[in-house]
Amino acid sequence: MSPPPSFEPPSAAAPPPAAEVPRSGAMIARQAIVNQAGDVVAYELFSRSRSPAAHSAPQDVSLIFAALAHTGGEDPVNFRPLFVKCSHESMASGQLELVSPERVVLEVASLGSAATSEVQARLPILRALRLRGFRLAFTHTVLESAYAAWLQLADYIKLDLGVLRDGQLAVLVGYAQRHTPAQIVAERVDSAQQHAMLQSLGIRYFQGFPFARPAPVQARMLAPAQGYTIQLINLLRQQAKPEAIEEVLKKDAGLSFNLMRLINSAGLALAREITSFRQAVLLLGLKKLFRWAALLLMASKFGDLPSSVGQTAVVRGRLMELLALELLGEEEADQAFVVGVFSLLDMMLHIPMPKALQLVQVPDAVSAALLRREGVLGELLTLVQACEDRSQHLHHRSATLSRLSDAQINHAHLQALAWMDNLAT
Repeated sequence: MSPPPSFEPPSAAAPPPAAEVPRSGAMIARQAIVNQAGDVVAYELFSRSRSPAAHSAPQDVSLIFAALAHTGGEDPVNFRPLFVKCSHESMASGQLELVSPERVVLEVASLGSAATSEVQARLPILRALRLRGFRLAFTHTVLESAYAAWLQLADYIKLDLGVLRDGQLAVLVGYAQRHTPAQIVAERVDSAQQHAMLQSLGIRYFQGFPFARPAPVQARMLAPAQGYTIQLINLLRQQAKPEAIEEVLKKDAGLSFNLMRLINSAGLALAREITSFRQAVLLLGLKKLFRWAALLLMASKFGDLPSSVGQTAVVRGRLMELLALELLGEEEADQAFVVGVFSLLDMMLHIPMPKALQLVQVPDAVSAALLRREGVLGELLTLVQACEDRSQHLHHRSATLSRLSDAQINHAHLQALAWMDNLAT
């Protein structure tokens, strides 16, 4: 057990680090929640781009993708819940079907001066989320009489010391302890005196600068082209065949990348290695894919990826797929497509390739090809790049190693370019 945290005033020379701006445009940060001993028991994800009062459904998109990224990569042995703010619109929309409920605590917003009827109207949605396995956190307003119907749903009640006076705290804590099963979390704790007083009231969980400052969240995503996302949504609505859905997923690098991230976050890749988009479609099912595509459509307007980069990635994927079909089987050809599309991840995400591949789980052969140009897939990637750069030396060397003739390579390259042209029309 680690010792309790010390309460040294935050240094003026070391302000909280600015959160990264993900590809969705929102700034996401993470702050630890600790117990009495100072051990981290949970984290809160929140947007730093606007004030909490301005939290809205569009911001939920960024937070949900951030939650997916964190729940996918964290070591299950060291699992810590994530507190995520969520608007009532998002809770009712079905977006949360993508999120693993056992990993997330939903912070439910109050309704202001809402009438009791509005509280009752939202009760079925909150109950359904609890039944799915989500835990719910509320602000101190849930202790008001208007919210009596929500009280027994509370797993956590957060007391904001920035808005509550010391005299109010004892009353609120006492009422919560008598009338709810909830754990109480004190947030914006900023002094040793506050910490001692809160402990004397029986509070066991704390959040504030003395324990941990907000840290930027690496929630990378690629916003896909709206046209392809709409096409995917239409196919899913029509319950199209997996082959047709796979074709659309192959058309856009943003769709490809974010689908692999979703597979990782859902934990499906741990049970079975995903080597093709068709497998991903079958494992996820049409309903989850539809929810995911709807989220991406909301995010797509924020994208700033040059279209030429995404098009080059897709052409690479198709060319590698065609060349692999000349040499290998269908499964290896599917992996070749993934190598080609993901070969520009470092440019798309503005980070080195090793860091980019930490965001998606890919087969070892794909990773070896992307990082070290190893194996047959690595040789094919070198060959494809030589075709783009018109490097005769690399073209001849790679073609010799892969046992492909110039005629085969040129024909496949023309097919890949024509395929891209057809997709763009």
